[in-house]
Amino acid sequence: MNESVSNSPHKGTLFSETRTLQCGAAMLNLASPVVMGILNVTPDSFYDGGKYNNPDSAVARAAEMIGEGAEIIDIGAVSTRPGSNPVSETEEADRLISVIEIIATTFPQIIISADTYRASVAKQCIKAGAGIINDISGSLFDPLMAETVAKSDVAYVMMHIQGTPETMQLNPTYNNVITEVTAHFSQLLSHPGFSQKHNIVLDPGFGFGKRPVDNYKLLHDLSEFTSFGLPVLAGISRKSMITKELGTSAAKALNGTTVLNTIALLNGASILRVHDVREAVEAVKLVQALRQSALNS
Repeated sequence: MNESVSNSPHKGTLFSETRTLQCGAAMLNLASPVVMGILNVTPDSFYDGGKYNNPDSAVARAAEMIGEGAEIIDIGAVSTRPGSNPVSETEEADRLISVIEIIATTFPQIIISADTYRASVAKQCIKAGAGIINDISGSLFDPLMAETVAKSDVAYVMMHIQGTPETMQLNPTYNNVITEVTAHFSQLLSHPGFSQKHNIVLDPGFGFGKRPVDNYKLLHDLSEFTSFGLPVLAGISRKSMITKELGTSAAKALNGTTVLNTIALLNGASILRVHDVREAVEAVKLVQALRQSALNS
């Protein structure tokens, strides 16, 4: 698991040099890829909505994922599936903060990620014990987010999205998705609030304003994003890029998820964001064994 970093010598050093990520009071070792388990405390998320939207079920699910090898628990209180409508800031905070607090208290060894694009909610999450802010908008939905991140030691997941959750899949278009997403990250990273680039994770945003061809191009060329010297997160779990290709449902997309997670690892992903932790951890172990065999040959 993670280690304390109150006086870490790595603070402020680029990830590409240390393979570590500062997450509040903890340091996450990314020398090998890690798994981020998804915990949706929502009634309407596309795969598991309504399953974990009370403290007891949330804690039980967190315990299960930690037991299976999750290094991070990503807690979200607003569905961002295509076509979804946002809930109020107050409702999001009411759903999110109490769950973060109880999981931080119950499992002090785990790194908690708060899935929010609102700076005011992010501040409350950090106070409650979150070590990562996972922002689907990459700071575009709230101009105060960069400043909020800059004033803390939490890590920040900067995701690419075209449009908003309500509109993103209506007619997404790109001339070259790799070039455009890369330029998008370059522009965001130039913000003064993101000057300490050691603490940022890049997420190309599979399914967030992307056509199927865009999603597979991003996966094929995922290593392009490692050129920033920052860790890359792949969030592919049970998404429509799998179900549409296979003619199946999210409930039956575990095998497809594992296949694409394996490709993401081979192409440079440092974090897998998943609903199914055990299978993702096994993919990490096997890919690491493959890489080790190449080093030993």
